[in-house]
Amino acid sequence: MTAPSAEAEPQTLPQARVWAIFGGLMLAMLLAALDQTIVATALPTIVSDLGGAEHLSWVVTSYMLASTATTVLWGKLGDLFGRKTLFIACILIFLVGSILSGTSQTMGQLIAWRAVQGVGGGGLMVLSQAIIGDVVPPRDRGRYQGLFGAVFGVSSVAGPLLGGFFVDNLDWRWVFYVNIPVGIIALVVVASVLPRITTAARPRIDYAGIILLATISTAIVLLTSLGGTTWEWSSAPVYAMIALAVGGLVAFVAVERRAPEPVLPLHLFRNRVFSVSAVIGFAVGFAMFGAITYLPLYLQTVKGSTPTESGLEMTPMMLGLLITSIGSGQLISRTGRYKVFPIAGTAVTTVGLFLLSLMDQGTTTLQAGLSMFVFGAGLGMVTQVLVIAVQNAVSYRDLGTATSGTTYFRTIGSSVGVAVFGTIFANRLAAEAATSVPDAAQGVCGPAALTASTQGLAQCPPDVQTWFLDAYTTSLHLVFLGAVPVAALAFLLTWLLPEVELRTATRGGDAEAGHATGATFALPSSRTSLEELRMILWRRVGRRDPLRVYDLVAQDVGLSPGQAWMLTRVSLKRTREVPLMAEHAGRAEGTVRAVADSLVTRGLVTVDGDTVRALPAGDVVAEQIREAERERLRRYVAEWPGGDEPEVTQLVDQLTRQILADRTTGPSGG
Repeated sequence: MTAPSAEAEPQTLPQARVWAIFGGLMLAMLLAALDQTIVATALPTIVSDLGGAEHLSWVVTSYMLASTATTVLWGKLGDLFGRKTLFIACILIFLVGSILSGTSQTMGQLIAWRAVQGVGGGGLMVLSQAIIGDVVPPRDRGRYQGLFGAVFGVSSVAGPLLGGFFVDNLDWRWVFYVNIPVGIIALVVVASVLPRITTAARPRIDYAGIILLATISTAIVLLTSLGGTTWEWSSAPVYAMIALAVGGLVAFVAVERRAPEPVLPLHLFRNRVFSVSAVIGFAVGFAMFGAITYLPLYLQTVKGSTPTESGLEMTPMMLGLLITSIGSGQLISRTGRYKVFPIAGTAVTTVGLFLLSLMDQGTTTLQAGLSMFVFGAGLGMVTQVLVIAVQNAVSYRDLGTATSGTTYFRTIGSSVGVAVFGTIFANRLAAEAATSVPDAAQGVCGPAALTASTQGLAQCPPDVQTWFLDAYTTSLHLVFLGAVPVAALAFLLTWLLPEVELRTATRGGDAEAGHATGATFALPSSRTSLEELRMILWRRVGRRDPLRVYDLVAQDVGLSPGQAWMLTRVSLKRTREVPLMAEHAGRAEGTVRAVADSLVTRGLVTVDGDTVRALPAGDVVAEQIREAERERLRRYVAEWPGGDEPEVTQLVDQLTRQILADRTTGPSGG
């Protein structure tokens, strides 16, 4: 492990080019984010056109499964072949999947092409985040990441609305075709402005771990999706999936124990925060996407809303999520406490799911909107907070893998949730449709026909419509009610989540040494442990007012903040010119000269014209100032496992010099 140079500064790109790059990334992120929400309102129409209602959940599941299985792979391949190349490939794969999805003639074709979309979408998500981390200096990342968050917020509201608009005014196929112009623009921008950097570095990739993790994920989702519907629970395919999942898990554990760079280090599971957060994330993802997928079915089939109307009627859920997500983030940054939010969030989510389970044909729009708002408000307090907790609790060596691991469990929970609820819905609807069938339920109005497609329901006799809508409502009721105990389990688990005092700032700090933009963002090497620690320490210092840093250390040696500022700078370079210090500090020369004169009086420096020179006594005091700040950083780093290693001590020494000597904010007086 080699300590990065403290003197290195990141090579920043021109601001116009950064914004051009960021614009392309936002467009690509919008593609992936919209595709997770725009399809929901079109599902009833798709089923009416293509049939295959029993496989409806797979339109969502296939995308999520492919995205989940390839997310880690894209991140690793980006290290090998360059993020620009891989990002362009992901856009192309996503566009091909979109075109093929729009031309689908059967439900099977649509499910297959949605999986192709998911492969590209998974890469767009992970590579966008990686590239912005390379392009933008740490002190500026907060506002850019905030805009990424806004993309998800906009897509969560705009997706259902656009999906409804296309279905009502054009054709359901346009929910896929709309990706084409946006994707082409993103492709042109990214290809034009992202530089291509080559490197000889070839990280050791845990291919076996990646393949086994994808195999386990696929086996679990296939088992939960097809078991009890397409496959009998006692059939050979079910047993095969169980064997594949269990065998894959055993092999995965064996491989990860020996892998030099494991895709998911096993020692993370000994960390209580990570383990509890992973289970909570799985449960929340399970309940969240399972419920969201079936809300449009309730609104369009049971309530008779158009796709556009159903998109508008789902807006309260998205508003609740945005309000609590933003609000909880602000409160966490102010208080440094996070545990209360997962507890409150899972409790509110549980209540929201129960309220959704009460909806029927007589539920008013206001009642449904309030229920969805409660559900969304609960989710907003959970999803991002778990990542904060995990990043704060693990060793700095494991920040990246712990974050991706938490995301993986939430995503696989989402995939399994959609599949399980799809099985519950299809089985219950088939059972309900097979009992108490009216005499008029024949042909297109028969149980089999209506279960496969609701397109002909409006032409059926009134008693058939009433019977079928009752059966449909009962099936949806079971879906929402089935999510309640899952959310309740997550609520109980949140009480087991330890609360570790937050150690990082919410906004970026100063320049991150040793991580040059120009050399990394087309083909970045994975951040070393020291680079991760450097970023965290800079963010911690970035929370302080620059002069406040000197106020904290100067009091230990009996100097004013202005005197400490000047003495550390003069001592580091041996001499300093008053005009240059005044220019850097943004202060009048008279103010800076007065501080220098006060140090002369104390026998710490000499002044010859404009030149200020440190005396031996001044060097001693300057070192005392640096040692005071060094000790503050040491106490903070000591909380981390491995914080006493020589490389970490060296990093703290380097940062201390940079923090105290490179500040441009100068004294306001002696």
